[in-house]
Amino acid sequence: MEFLNDTALWGNPLTEWLQAMGYFLGSLVMARLVYSLFKGVLKRWAARSATKWDDVVVDQVEEPIAMGIVILGFWLGYDHLHFGEGLDSFMEHVFQVLIAIDVTWVVARLLDSAVSTVILHLDERSDSSMVSQFGPILQKTLRSLVWTLGIISGLTNAGYDVGALLAGVGIGGLALAMAAKDFVANIFGGITIFVDKPFTLGDRVKVNGIDGFVKEIGIRSTRIQTLENRLVTIPNHQFTDQVVENVTAEPSRKVQVVLGLTYDTTPERIEKALALLTDIVETNPNTEDDHTVWFSGFGDFSLNLTAIYYIRKGEHWAHVPGEVNLAILNRFNASGLDFAFPTQTLLHEGLPGA
Repeated sequence: MEFLNDTALWGNPLTEWLQAMGYFLGSLVMARLVYSLFKGVLKRWAARSATKWDDVVVDQVEEPIAMGIVILGFWLGYDHLHFGEGLDSFMEHVFQVLIAIDVTWVVARLLDSAVSTVILHLDERSDSSMVSQFGPILQKTLRSLVWTLGIISGLTNAGYDVGALLAGVGIGGLALAMAAKDFVANIFGGITIFVDKPFTLGDRVKVNGIDGFVKEIGIRSTRIQTLENRLVTIPNHQFTDQVVENVTAEPSRKVQVVLGLTYDTTPERIEKALALLTDIVETNPNTEDDHTVWFSGFGDFSLNLTAIYYIRKGEHWAHVPGEVNLAILNRFNASGLDFAFPTQTLLHEGLPGA
C-alpha cells in the first residue's frame, strides 16, 4: 500500500489512479446495466400498458441516461487526479458542458418524439396534406431551438461569455429574417389555416377575386381549381391579409328574382301575380320556408315584383332557380300576365313651319 502511495504517475499517486480507474470502469459497467434494463424490462413493461406515451419516454431516455452515467463517472474519477490548476479548471468546464449537452439530448429526443406522436395522430384524423408537411418543419424548428438553448446554457454555466456570440447571431438572424420575410409570412399563413380552419379540402372559396375549389393545402401555398378548371397556386399569407369567403359553408343560397309587368296591369292582377309567385316558391321542394315576395316599386317602364328565396344546402345552384323561373314563365303566361320590356313613346306636335 505504501508503494502505491509513494509511486507517482504524471504527478498523481497510483492509489488515486486506481480510484479514478474504478470510477471510469464502474460508470461503463453501470451504464451498460442501465441500458440493458431499459432494453429488456422497462420496454416490455411499457409495451403492455394501454398508453403509448410511456413507450416514447422509455425509448428516448435510455441512451442519454446511459451516457450521463458515463460522464458522471469520468467526472468523479477525474476529481481524484490533478494536472495543474489550468488543466483542472478547463476539464471541469468540459464536464459541465457535457452534462448540459446530455440533458439537452434528453429534452430534444422527448420533445421530438412527442411532436411526432401528436402529428401522426392528427394526420390519421385529418384529410389535409398540410399536417404531414407541417410536422417535419415543426420538429426541426423545436429541435434546433432546444439544442441552441442547451448549448448556450452549458457554455454559460461553464463560465464562458456568450454575449458577443448572441449579438452576432441576433444580427445574422435579423438579416435572414428580412431576406426571408415572405417565406416566413407564408409559413405563418399555413399555420393559421391549420389552426383556424377557415376552409378544408374540397370547399369552394373566394379570395382576392379567385373563385374555385380547394385541391391542396400546403405549408407555404394552397392550390385552388377555379370554375374555369384552371389550377391556381395562392401563397398562404393572402389568406391572412385578404377576406376569405367560404361558399361551401353557407347554410343555404339566397336567390333574388325581379319581375316587371306592364303598366296596364290592374291592382287586382298585381295581387294575383304576387299570389302566383308566392305559390311557385313555396311549392318547390328544394327551397327553404324562409322567403319574401312583394310589390317592390314603379320602374321606368314596368311595375316590379320581387321575390327572395333560399335554396336548400346540397342542391345545385343553377337547377333550382331554373325550375322556379320556368314555373313563373308557364303560370304567368297561362294567367295572361304580360311582362314589360323597355319602350319609349315619342309625341310630335308638328314640324316647324308646317
